[in-house]
Amino acid sequence: MNLPPIIVIGNGIAGITAARHIRKKSTKPILIISKESRFFFSRTALMYVYMGHLKWEHTQPYENHFWKKNKLDLLEETVTQIDPNKKTITLSNESILSYDSLVLATGSIPNKFGWPGENLKGVQGLYTKQDLENLEELTPSIEEAVIVGGGLIGIELAEMLHARGKKVTFLVREKSFWNNVLPKGESALINKHIVLHGIDLRLETNLSEILEDENGRVKAIQTDSGELIRCQFVGLTAGVRPNVAFLKDSTIATKRGILVNKYLETNQPDIYAIGDCAEQQEPVPGRRSIEAVWYTGRMMGETLAKTLTGTKTAYHPGHWFNSAKFFDIEYQTYGLVAAHPEDPEIHFHWQDSNKNLAITIAFDKNTNEFLGINSFGIRMRHELFDQILSEKRSVFHVMEHLSDCNFDPEFFKSYETEMISKFNAMQHTDIKPKKKHWSRIFNNLIAQ
Repeated sequence: MNLPPIIVIGNGIAGITAARHIRKKSTKPILIISKESRFFFSRTALMYVYMGHLKWEHTQPYENHFWKKNKLDLLEETVTQIDPNKKTITLSNESILSYDSLVLATGSIPNKFGWPGENLKGVQGLYTKQDLENLEELTPSIEEAVIVGGGLIGIELAEMLHARGKKVTFLVREKSFWNNVLPKGESALINKHIVLHGIDLRLETNLSEILEDENGRVKAIQTDSGELIRCQFVGLTAGVRPNVAFLKDSTIATKRGILVNKYLETNQPDIYAIGDCAEQQEPVPGRRSIEAVWYTGRMMGETLAKTLTGTKTAYHPGHWFNSAKFFDIEYQTYGLVAAHPEDPEIHFHWQDSNKNLAITIAFDKNTNEFLGINSFGIRMRHELFDQILSEKRSVFHVMEHLSDCNFDPEFFKSYETEMISKFNAMQHTDIKPKKKHWSRIFNNLIAQ
């Protein structure tokens, strides 16, 4: 007897994590549907394939035989319709499939804002495998490129094209790069770093129109000031939005994304949403209702798998963290550091005078509770900051134990003494840095 399967729409980190963890505890049939690629791949690795650091097969965390071995069926198709009453989905080839449980993990798509010419050849985002393939095909004919949008994908695309010898103009509508996320000093640091890498950074500049040549391809863009910039490629990287357009005629409730409760349930029975496409109806205080981040997608997948295998479990995202790379500056954040802090949050900022190294520590000026840290060029220990945040430690405790939090090997220069000296001057304190003791650090981690 053929049982209706658990159907997962989307094979990104959220959907695949859910499928893997369901399989660990259940023998139910699992069908994964995606038109983008047959096998799950690391989306953050797309830039490294283009830059020649990786081959495509290196982006696949699992061997091709993994799927058959674990009885995870794959179907390269597109879902066009969902009928929650009949518990069926319709595919683009008009075939109809029944499901027992349905997991929507359809991810994100690049934002478009109705710019004239935004659908011309040579205009695209960088999100899918097909985007990478299109860019590779266009690259030989590109001399100048324009990137629109000052986020993480934008700076990645700028680095990629620059690495291939292309002249890159970077349009950022804000006064400073990523200043809705980074505090002022950090954003200024990245502005300078972008320019030093040969990128023509245009702040407070908006795209007005994309101009077409006689072959239907982009030939230039016009800014809101009327300036024409010649180019053969335009990267649209002004953020992403949940991929939910295929649900517009369904009874599944959506807003910006697919609305879910704390158990990742939609308003329809046996239909769930996870990852970038899911919108929390009651997000954790201080967190966004939609978080298009790799680790939250993974956590949602693990959480939902527990529910679908008999243990109903609420989604708890834990403490916020993220990481990125701005050319050769590594960035990490743990906890919450506001770009524009409001009382009672205040910041301590330290920056090296010669190197691209900086930290910003956020804390409550009334209670001195540590709220979060941003780190540039200095690797920090995730486990220790997670523990510090859970224990609601004070900023003084963090400063005292900065050397323990530093992940860099011991032969790297230590900057903790300089940081603490500046902090003491700011707070009129006399904190003494504790000497790093590796056995204590590892014992603490093992104890967790």
